[in-house]
Amino acid sequence: MAGRMRHLVAALVGLGLGLAALGPALAPGFTLAYDMVFVPEPVFGRMTFGLTGTLPRNVPSDALAAALGAVLPGDLAQKLILLSIFVMACASAASLVPSERMAARLAAGVCYAWNPFVAERLLLGQWALLLGYAALPWAVGRAAGVAGRGGGRLLLLALVPAAIGGFAALAVSGLAALTVAVAASRPRRTAALRVVASVLVLSLPWLVTGWLRPAGVPADAAAVEAFAARADTPFGAVGSLLLLGGVWNGETVPEGYGHPVTATAWLLVVLAALAAYGHWWWRDRDRAYAGFAAAGLAGFAVAALGAVAPWLLRGLIGVWPGFAVLRDGQQYVAPLAVVVAVGLGLAVEWMLPRLPVFAVVCTALLPVALLPSLAWGAGGRLQSVRYPDSWEGARRVVQADRTPGDVLVLPWAAYRSYPWNGHRRVLDPLPRHLTRRVILNDAVTVGSTTVPTEDPRARELDAAVRARGPLTEVLRAHGIRYVAIDAEVPSLTAALRPRLPGARVVMAAPELTLFEIPAPRRPVDPAPPLVTALLAWIVTISAIGWSMSGTPITLVPHSTPFSRRKAPTCGS
Repeated sequence: MAGRMRHLVAALVGLGLGLAALGPALAPGFTLAYDMVFVPEPVFGRMTFGLTGTLPRNVPSDALAAALGAVLPGDLAQKLILLSIFVMACASAASLVPSERMAARLAAGVCYAWNPFVAERLLLGQWALLLGYAALPWAVGRAAGVAGRGGGRLLLLALVPAAIGGFAALAVSGLAALTVAVAASRPRRTAALRVVASVLVLSLPWLVTGWLRPAGVPADAAAVEAFAARADTPFGAVGSLLLLGGVWNGETVPEGYGHPVTATAWLLVVLAALAAYGHWWWRDRDRAYAGFAAAGLAGFAVAALGAVAPWLLRGLIGVWPGFAVLRDGQQYVAPLAVVVAVGLGLAVEWMLPRLPVFAVVCTALLPVALLPSLAWGAGGRLQSVRYPDSWEGARRVVQADRTPGDVLVLPWAAYRSYPWNGHRRVLDPLPRHLTRRVILNDAVTVGSTTVPTEDPRARELDAAVRARGPLTEVLRAHGIRYVAIDAEVPSLTAALRPRLPGARVVMAAPELTLFEIPAPRRPVDPAPPLVTALLAWIVTISAIGWSMSGTPITLVPHSTPFSRRKAPTCGS
């Protein structure tokens, strides 16, 4: 009962942190920021399952959003997901602290749920990655005992949030779990095989569709520097990574973060946490906690690779395109965040008998005080908005039409800064909002570097769209039924009309204009085989069901309190 109460308290503190961090984003409506795109009435479409020929970056996270949106209003589903990240992060990190004192556990939970990594990834809209991050302490805890009886089943269950997050989240959690298993479990070969098997079976929905896409997996190594960690503190890129920051996108750094005074204070906290962690391990020599430290060190090395040795990462991508998952290096400091959080909990454990007031301050206030700009929707940068009525009108028009054909979106770019969204940059929501296949230019430009479009249909149309000649016949031949202009640029609509002879405007509004192309050819998407994708989903879902079968299993087991010399495999 005491163990359950500790987990409940940590979860409630995490809920409080989520409420404080999200603030205005919890008002009715949708929060749209960079990659965070939720829509009203999400549908299960070909894109949901990676069957459009594009890389399945949103598999299976879009399926979770669609499933929740089927039983809840779409905006409520989004808020539930975002709050769950903070709840899981606080509860999971608290469960790894080898102490029965609530203050020590909560110090770790607060630190893990409220830090630069969470702030920057939240502003970048990467909620799917944060799902895996939130459950990472559970995953590494289970990995420490994966070679034991039932260890594979428990690890697989702990990796489910990362699996929902998709390839990036599972890559981070899988690498950390493998490192912990090899360092902490005996026999090592059994432990490593179980981790690899768990990661592979959970990866099948996106792994199969990604590798079987007819266009193959792009091997673009030119963007290594663009997505490498960058300095957002006075301590350079590597120092910023040590402080759990260093995201590649400077626009997603919290307001005021990196000031020399607060950055130095946060550096001292991180160093003190690492020292406390090292001191505790040196005294107790627990293999599990040695594994956590090894995972943190390995993740830190991967995170720094693009900034320190970009040539090496470019070479790896040239050898095997799959190494491109390492380009966005900062996401691999997540295991280090586990070590820092647990270390802060151990520091508070040491201080409680000696400096009780200061220990309580560290628990409740220190991470929040050093990063106040995460509060209230990151200082108002995360706001709830409502989609314009014209968007729902366009959805009804497209849905009622029985003529086959896809939708082309202009302006020819992936990101938008809608006035109705406060000019905040966001990935175009139309592919998720409309019930047809939507084609847009998904090339990403970072500084002077452009990562080419990965959609083969967009590549085929790129030259024609960028030219100034007539478009109707080209679009008809490529199976385009509608052209949607979803930016408030009247000159763009006026310029497009002469290029679409024979097309008619079926809806016109300041926020969205829809042109209808007459009699298009039936579109053909070079996509992975449907049957193979279906089998992959069946195997993954069956494996998750197996992990929950038999005796009741939870991510945080209800066990007796542990001694200081016996580290938990996942919680206490």
